[in-house]
Amino acid sequence: MKHTLFILACFILALASCGSPESNATNNASTTESTPAASTASTEKHPGERLIATADCIGCHNKVTKVIGPTYEEIAAKYSLNDETIELLAGKIIAGGKGVWGEVPMTPHASLSKDDAKEMVRYILSLKK
Repeated sequence: MKHTLFILACFILALASCGSPESNATNNASTTESTPAASTASTEKHPGERLIATADCIGCHNKVTKVIGPTYEEIAAKYSLNDETIELLAGKIIAGGKGVWGEVPMTPHASLSKDDAKEMVRYILSLKK
């Protein structure tokens, strides 16, 4: 029973941590319009980072601080940046799963396109130190 409640709480946390895709798109569009044209490349976000920001990833993951699942830096340290790994991890994002990082399952993201999932993985793996 406790396990079921824990998973339910994680799911609710993930849902509560993000707004609807429409509101995120509106917020991103207004932010982009107000950004000065003289912005430098160093301040631009990676396309995968922007996709992660609009998904429910932040409910369980963070770049450097462990939340429920591993940090993006931990994932980058574990996997190498190559086409095979990108394909594998993109598939895991879409299908979900458990067991690699512990017993808490990652929820599937079936509505996410394979290309978007791959872009997210490219960003995460780019954090390798």
